[in-house]
Amino acid sequence: MRYDLVIPTVGRPSLHELLRSLQHCEGRLPHRIVIVDDRRDASTPLTFEGIDTSLVSRITVLRGKAAGPAAARNTGWRSCDAEWIAFLDDDVVVRAGWLQLLERDIETLQDEEAGSQGQVFVPLPDDRPPTDWERNVAGLQTSAWITADMVYRRSILERLDGFDERFPRAYREDADFALRVFNEGYGIARGSRSIDHPVRPADPWISVRLQAGNADDVLMTALHGRDWRERASAPRGRWAYHLATVACFAGWAALTADFAWRRLKPGPRTPQEVRTVLLTSAVIPFAAVYHRARALMTLRSRLRGAQ
Repeated sequence: MRYDLVIPTVGRPSLHELLRSLQHCEGRLPHRIVIVDDRRDASTPLTFEGIDTSLVSRITVLRGKAAGPAAARNTGWRSCDAEWIAFLDDDVVVRAGWLQLLERDIETLQDEEAGSQGQVFVPLPDDRPPTDWERNVAGLQTSAWITADMVYRRSILERLDGFDERFPRAYREDADFALRVFNEGYGIARGSRSIDHPVRPADPWISVRLQAGNADDVLMTALHGRDWRERASAPRGRWAYHLATVACFAGWAALTADFAWRRLKPGPRTPQEVRTVLLTSAVIPFAAVYHRARALMTLRSRLRGAQ
């Protein structure tokens, strides 16, 4: 039984942590380790200082398309000839015994199983509650079919023509492939091996940028139907609430613009007048509602006082 390991990378320092965890792991190393350099700017080569030559000698670096992890994984596995293709993300660390357990997971797969998913653990702080970003990453622990640690038969990758490169982010490309595996009549096993997925540093706007994944949800619906979430064990999230929020805001903006124009139209429309009317038109509805609501809440006491 021979397997190759594919690791897409965007050049994060965590790649070295992953390689160091592999070199300290007991067990037989992969036949080949294919690292797909998916950086947009690959003018400087990847280096492997501090990594044992026994590991480095098995590494092949390929240039990716800088088109996302789905395309990078395709570049990697298509260069391999092993019967089994294992995938790891470049921001994980394998736990003790991973190499041995991976081989055991492969050997125990049934004919009707296309691959095996490893267990993902996200270390969280024990001296305080986790932040919103940390809780977001921790969701990987219960995610199904993620390729942070996955091994597939090469034959099934060939049969399905690999990962769908229309998914440009590290989001839904793994669920899409899993659903196509299921459609072929295969299953995916839960393996005994495990990895740690540390929470990498992120700026305050990371949660906003991640909303780009909503575009991938649209593609998933088009490809797999409206029930794809149930079949892929994917939570629904807060899309309906976000839509209601935006709809309310759009309504407020339209009504505010109409209110401002009604106030500006008969006036001189000087720059100062325009600024003043625009600002006050945005605030006036809230002030009016506040005062009316406050009056309604205190009406009984005011009426009693008048008597």
